[in-house]
Amino acid sequence: MRPSKLLGPVAVVAGLALLASACSSGQPESAPPDSPTTTGTPGASQTPAGPGSTPSSPTPSVPPTPAGPPSFTKILKQPVDGQHIVTQHRKYLVTRGSDEAGTTTVTDRASKRTVVKHVPPAGFVAQSPVVIDDRWALIEEIRDNGPSPQIRAYRYDLTTGKSVDLAAQRALPPISEPEIGAAGGTFAYSSTDAKRRSCLVVAELATLKARTVSCVADPGYFADPVVSSDSVTFSEITAPQTARRCKRLLTAPLAGGAAGPVVAAKNCIQWSGASLRGATVWSEVGASDPDQYQSTGYVREKAGATVRSIGPIVTDTIVACGNWIHWEVRTVTEGVERFQLQRWQPGIARPQRVYATPPDAAITPATCQDGSLIFEVAHLGAGAKYTEALAVTTT
Repeated sequence: MRPSKLLGPVAVVAGLALLASACSSGQPESAPPDSPTTTGTPGASQTPAGPGSTPSSPTPSVPPTPAGPPSFTKILKQPVDGQHIVTQHRKYLVTRGSDEAGTTTVTDRASKRTVVKHVPPAGFVAQSPVVIDDRWALIEEIRDNGPSPQIRAYRYDLTTGKSVDLAAQRALPPISEPEIGAAGGTFAYSSTDAKRRSCLVVAELATLKARTVSCVADPGYFADPVVSSDSVTFSEITAPQTARRCKRLLTAPLAGGAAGPVVAAKNCIQWSGASLRGATVWSEVGASDPDQYQSTGYVREKAGATVRSIGPIVTDTIVACGNWIHWEVRTVTEGVERFQLQRWQPGIARPQRVYATPPDAAITPATCQDGSLIFEVAHLGAGAKYTEALAVTTT
């Protein structure tokens, strides 16, 4: 297990505090804290593209672009140190407590009955996301302190509440990096094989069927998987913790086939991205850049197409959901800091703003479930401080 982003029990609270204060911490190898320190507005500059930016695949017709802003649904309102939203399935609500271990609760939305309450043992902390479908849920926990770091994942049967330790059962290739990308019951993660290679694995929660997409030799490794309805996009880090460090993005179709590179605007500084219907949105930030918490965003509509800049984005917030790719933007106007959610889909000229926070508020990175984009807003100004979880349909 390499230096990486950890989404522990108080990740929501800590992330919101970082966003609100725009502070920073140490510089990890694969993903930074979710806190920007500079500002900017999306633009439309043009950069020549290289050949073969993504694997070729049929591009479905572009769905109609809805008129007017989307309508948001409030899911949960809690104190900042209370329960926090992980995701909302059509049948279940998944929340995580602010306790040290990150107790994860799955509740039946119709009956309000607690179906699962996962409490990590001493030394372990819960991770995000929770992968969930109509019957199953996968919950991950990690121990990264001490001489024996470990990642464990459990699959819960939501009809009985019983769990299986996937590593003990050898039901899937072992998880070697804490980041998991998911769309519905399909998820992607990094595993280490018998040759000590880091491999990107795509698996189905219901059947536990898995396939290896690609592998890279040690000490290189894969991280930051983002799953859309038709693709998985992930980063490859080679020569980590050396002057030759290179981070680049690849994407592969979920239906099968080889991964191909997302050709960068600047080589070796790609961070994360998402692909949808042959198009890719990604971000770039150098390992030596003084501000690791804000990246430059780019979009390419199809392989070999022109690259368009979409301006600064908050690093590691790109997510595909329904017919759209979304990300966060931080702006400062007359000293007032605000955060936005923006979105784009193939066929439209420029990104759309779908949400903007009021002053003294911050948002968590969004997740996707059942075609709904889900995120949490923390109101941190004068008076009562609270969080509220919002969802918006993205089809």
